[in-house]
Amino acid sequence: MSVDKLIHENESYKIIGIVYDVYNEVGYGHKEKYYQNAVSIALKKEKITFQEQVYAQLKYKDVRIGKYFFDFLIDDKIVLELKVGSIYSKKNIEQVYSYLKVNNLKLGIIVNFTKNGVKVKRIVNIK
Repeated sequence: MSVDKLIHENESYKIIGIVYDVYNEVGYGHKEKYYQNAVSIALKKEKITFQEQVYAQLKYKDVRIGKYFFDFLIDDKIVLELKVGSIYSKKNIEQVYSYLKVNNLKLGIIVNFTKNGVKVKRIVNIK
């Protein structure tokens, strides 16, 4: 894979397009759960395979030591996490990176719904 090639490029663009459509239709100022509901409807409409509120276990020597729930797992390969607000907190970035590591996935997308539009950040697990 060349360095300038995006991981899951086509799927990413489709997901980001859906998120922008949701924002354009619903606007700003709503709870995260409402955006999640709208994105779920849009993913179904586009016939994109996904799971919602995905449970993932963190294990040490086959013993569960923790658990995570993340908003969406798309096509069994992309984590999509939705947030409200304009700041990408270090905590949120680390959270998505943890989801990727626990599930051995390569790409996570954090979407922030802000008063000035949608902000998107790609998180990549290269290990």
